[in-house]
Amino acid sequence: MERQTSEKLYVGERVKYERMELYPAIDLRGGRCVRLLQGRFDQETVYSDDPVQTALRWQDEGARWLHVVDLDGARQGEPQQLALLRDICQAVRISVQFGGGLRSERAIEQAFEAGAARVILGSVAVTHPDFAERMFRQWGERVVLGVDVRGGNVAIAGWQEQTEIDAIDLIQQMAGRGARRVIVTDISRDGTLRGSNLELMYRLVERGGIPVIASGGIATVDDLFALQEAGVEGAILGKALYTGSIRLREAIEQVRRKCWN
Repeated sequence: MERQTSEKLYVGERVKYERMELYPAIDLRGGRCVRLLQGRFDQETVYSDDPVQTALRWQDEGARWLHVVDLDGARQGEPQQLALLRDICQAVRISVQFGGGLRSERAIEQAFEAGAARVILGSVAVTHPDFAERMFRQWGERVVLGVDVRGGNVAIAGWQEQTEIDAIDLIQQMAGRGARRVIVTDISRDGTLRGSNLELMYRLVERGGIPVIASGGIATVDDLFALQEAGVEGAILGKALYTGSIRLREAIEQVRRKCWN
């Protein structure tokens, strides 16, 4: 079952969450745990040949959620790693959110059947907004909007296709169609360890209308503190965890303490 979102506090007019959730990322390609640089499939680093053990590692270090992405599925338009998703979900006790190629109702159902607590709709929100709305209305909190941003506009199809759609406009439209939260990835920062695009995150928190989970470029615990101040609900950690620049257990504790200081 999906865990409930953290309670909100209010500091001035800005939302601050009782506990900003940290989501270790497990990006799957060819059955392995990898990271891409700025979404480029020719810039891949393999971090593990055993994604299940990686999932157990993040659980042991205190994660309450895992963020699992089927990169092959995102590129091909339908999930390719459902068996591995099932293996991960069966191995861990914590919640898993899953995305990548979920562009049909059957694909979404298969992800839930494999054990995902929450799924991410990205490209289909652009290509078939009425379908996305139906899924948001039908599944509520279990379906989250995913928006990948390059230069302020939305990219789709595993970041391979660039649109002229403004990210904030899309998020506002989907919020009106029933989306409960959004995962926002700044593609230009993803895998670079250059820090988050705070300007973008502030704008999205202020104008998007739904809670934001930030992704892309996070390198240090200070980056997490900055996102916390921006008012995001959660942060996805990828390369920073795999290179050791952030240690998950320590980061969880530091973020928790910071919220109350």
